[in-house]
Amino acid sequence: LKKKFYGIFFLLFETGSHSAGSLLRQSPQPRHTLHAGPRLSASASSKELLMKLRRNTGYSFVNCKKALETCGGDLKQAEIWLHKQAQKEGWSKAAKLQGRKTKEGLIGLLQEGNTTVLVEVNCETDFVSRNLKFQQLVQQVALGTMMYCQSLKDQLSTYSKGFLNSSELSGLPAGPDRDGSLKDQLALAIGKLGENMTLKRAAWVKVPSGFYVGSYVHGAMQSPSLHNLVLGKYGALVICETSEQKTNLEDIGRRLGQHVVGMAPLSVGSLDDEPGGEAETKMLSQPYLLDPSITLGQYVQPQGVSVVDFVRFECGEGEEAAETE
Repeated sequence: LKKKFYGIFFLLFETGSHSAGSLLRQSPQPRHTLHAGPRLSASASSKELLMKLRRNTGYSFVNCKKALETCGGDLKQAEIWLHKQAQKEGWSKAAKLQGRKTKEGLIGLLQEGNTTVLVEVNCETDFVSRNLKFQQLVQQVALGTMMYCQSLKDQLSTYSKGFLNSSELSGLPAGPDRDGSLKDQLALAIGKLGENMTLKRAAWVKVPSGFYVGSYVHGAMQSPSLHNLVLGKYGALVICETSEQKTNLEDIGRRLGQHVVGMAPLSVGSLDDEPGGEAETKMLSQPYLLDPSITLGQYVQPQGVSVVDFVRFECGEGEEAAETE
């Protein structure tokens, strides 16, 4: 059998048919390389678009990729598509979470020129209140309130003060660089963070020359990305009248704000009120928070300012009372 095998192999080798012999004698052919330059370039371009869309919107890579595919690689259209999808998902999630308690959240304080606003936005947990996306929502609400207040064409001879409830706040335009209303921004935030949230309330104060708004936020925190917005759990505005511009007005205003936050007065009262009894709820006759040996009125009088009004916000106030009822 061995001899027969070798005989067959020799015969095939000698015949020169297109078999082992001819293959062995063939000269090596040059290799053909694949030229993938344009395809790689297109891939790199797609990746760059994907990264840019993610940076611009903050949405996941999967959603950004889907948006670019849906919109044929058009970055602007992809952003619009993402926004619409997020809005739909946000409204859907908001409907599911509606009714869940929102006892946590933040107070936001914003001052521009002669206008000051105080807003409250609530969420379910303190963990979410520390999330930048939630804080950006508070910023949008403060900016929307500020724009509304500045649009009021009033000739001020004295200070003006106003409040917005949840419904009024929700209907305000979202402010610069945002489409829709504050209610739309709320739905987007609910969709992203997965908690129920509410736009609770806002207050605003505008003052003419001769008046000053002192302010204080307890547990204040500021972020460079949030510009002038100050955030915390308690906030107060104190409206003062002064006959002359004093260099220490900011410090006086902050101290008065601390008193309002700490002592929670219900009214201003007058310098003639006697301490004790019902006067304990009147600001000027209360023991001064930073020096209880004197009343707040006794602290204010030598400063050359008159306290005329105040606003106090406490995050989540009213929720516990509602639960008890």
